[in-house]
Amino acid sequence: MAETQQVLNSSNEGESPEQETSRSRRRRFKASNMSFEEMVETVDILKRADYDGKYGPYLNSNVRKAKIMTKVVKSLCRNFGVRRSKKQLRKCWSDLKLGDVQAVVPKSSHFTSDSAQRMIQEIVFCSRDLDIIKEKTKEIEQRLKNMIDVLGRI
Repeated sequence: MAETQQVLNSSNEGESPEQETSRSRRRRFKASNMSFEEMVETVDILKRADYDGKYGPYLNSNVRKAKIMTKVVKSLCRNFGVRRSKKQLRKCWSDLKLGDVQAVVPKSSHFTSDSAQRMIQEIVFCSRDLDIIKEKTKEIEQRLKNMIDVLGRI
């Protein structure tokens, strides 16, 4: 048994950054800070797709969230050449919502990490305000429709 384990350990040492598990093979991606542009792209996709489920009760929300994260992974890979795992992106989204983010901005940009962080926080706060405004607008539209219906019956 010890010899078998030693052979397995030695055969995996020089291979790719994949780690074999008992159930399946999973890819492991190096965790690194996200650039500002990557964060903006991620936030944009997650907000458009209603990742947090604010706009309705969804059936199979975990499946829905997994599909949305797949879309984010593909978009980041296509647009920035960066490979990130869904787990890393979920953690990043959680940090973004809490404002606990360290942004890495390219040297050519005039942003500093602190200013990028403040800007991301502003985007998140403005997005929340926009969500509230949209909700209030829907309520007002519904009340107007109800008033029109009542007037139409008179």
